[in-house]
Amino acid sequence: MLKIMKAKNYNFWTIRKLILNEKSSLKKKYYKRKYKKLLKENGAWIPLSVDIKGAPLMPHGIKGVFISKNATIGKGCTILHQVTIGSNAFEDSKHTGSPVIGDNVFIGAGAKIIGGIKIGNNVRIGAGCVVCEDIPDNCTVVLPKPVIIEHKESRDNKYKIL
Repeated sequence: MLKIMKAKNYNFWTIRKLILNEKSSLKKKYYKRKYKKLLKENGAWIPLSVDIKGAPLMPHGIKGVFISKNATIGKGCTILHQVTIGSNAFEDSKHTGSPVIGDNVFIGAGAKIIGGIKIGNNVRIGAGCVVCEDIPDNCTVVLPKPVIIEHKESRDNKYKIL
């Protein structure tokens, strides 16, 4: 029976669903090993305790995606690569806890959503944004325009290994 299961090529979200719904401890153990292997191969961390309302669209796969174990992600979300949805554990902080992300949220590449904040429905978060406060429904979050610093002399940009 185990040989038949190995022959199947499940994707990440299918394996996650199988683990959460499987009754057989042997099959569950097999799927958990496969799940952990996929996470490791992709440099990702998405614990089974994350409350995900529906498998998000991840066009670049799970590469570099880190999600806090207590986070909540709504239906119809899109998450690009290198995204962090992380918790804030500092007790004296304003937003202790993990993010709650609404439905139909787009999270751009490299975005960081940190702390016990609420991201509303139909929100777009641009690439590289750091979000650590509540965002209401139907908003777009982007970084400010880059600051350009001119230098009178050319710079030595060679990287030196110390």
